[in-house]
Amino acid sequence: MLNTTTTVTADPLSATFAALADPTRRAILARLTLGEATVMELAKPFNMSLPSVSRHLKVLETTGLVSKSRSAQWRRCRLEVAQLRAADDWLAPYREFFDTRFDRLEEQLKTMVAHRKSGGKSTPKHA
Repeated sequence: MLNTTTTVTADPLSATFAALADPTRRAILARLTLGEATVMELAKPFNMSLPSVSRHLKVLETTGLVSKSRSAQWRRCRLEVAQLRAADDWLAPYREFFDTRFDRLEEQLKTMVAHRKSGGKSTPKHA
């Protein structure tokens, strides 16, 4: 299990990506995009003990991806977007890089298709 206690204060972005590396935690976050849920509701789809799900929630809570509130005997969990936004901001330049590359690839493919349709009479551009 991930120990994020010291990592969060030193590097929240690394802790966020470490927390997101686990498919169970990603599934929990995906469920929370639909709205708040109790720990029992979050545990229901998983084939694991309640304490195991609670440990996953603790990692998400420690990294700031989830918050818990208490109402009577129920603990409700809520998605917190600040850390996800920070990760998305960090990824943005890479997304732009790949979008540019895909745009260039699309243009190259269009040129190649046009060249093939014309029977090879025009010279394709190289990206």
